[in-house]
Amino acid sequence: MGDPGDKSTGGLGDGDGSWTLLTGHGHVLVEIARNPEARIRDLSAAAGITERTVQAIVTDLEAAGYITRTRTGRRTRYTVNPDSLFRHSAQGSHRVGPFLALMTAAGDDDPARSGPEDEPSLG
Repeated sequence: MGDPGDKSTGGLGDGDGSWTLLTGHGHVLVEIARNPEARIRDLSAAAGITERTVQAIVTDLEAAGYITRTRTGRRTRYTVNPDSLFRHSAQGSHRVGPFLALMTAAGDDDPARSGPEDEPSLG
């Protein structure tokens, strides 16, 4: 059992850092909400997963209606659908918008992640 004072997991779990609270899909969706013009490589670096995995996740998120993609020249801009519901039955009655608003606001404390033009595009 992990040390209750271990900050890597908030005192929960085994403390080895082998898991995170959000899935890859959750991380990518939060990063898209933070930066709707992010490139796949930017999303990959922020989420800590491969570009190939991010591309598959973006395809999943779009197919499920969580995001839409708009191409402008060679760039892609994402728009998050804040009215989408969580997929798990335990949270299925909750919309993702408030969660994303909370998670994107949390990034505002880190000057490296935010700026005045970094308002999330939540559709």
